[in-house]
Amino acid sequence: MPTYQYACTACDHAFEQFQSFSDDALTVCPECEGRLRKVFSAAGVVFKGSGFYRTDSRSGSSSNSSSSSSSSSSASSSAS
Repeated sequence: MPTYQYACTACDHAFEQFQSFSDDALTVCPECEGRLRKVFSAAGVVFKGSGFYRTDSRSGSSSNSSSSSSSSSSASSSAS
């Protein structure tokens, strides 16, 4: 579901709202009941949360698991 950014023209309150493509745009500020406007960023799509990067869905069987175990063992040996 897309995340839209809104800003109030009266009190400058800014927030993000999850909305479906078919939902109407918000028009009333929840803080002061002023008029809202959508805020557009330079990027058309912003990916937030997990699951968007190649490393998010990897299993631990690749070199990532061996490097993390070797760094933890070297950290424990230097700590003792």
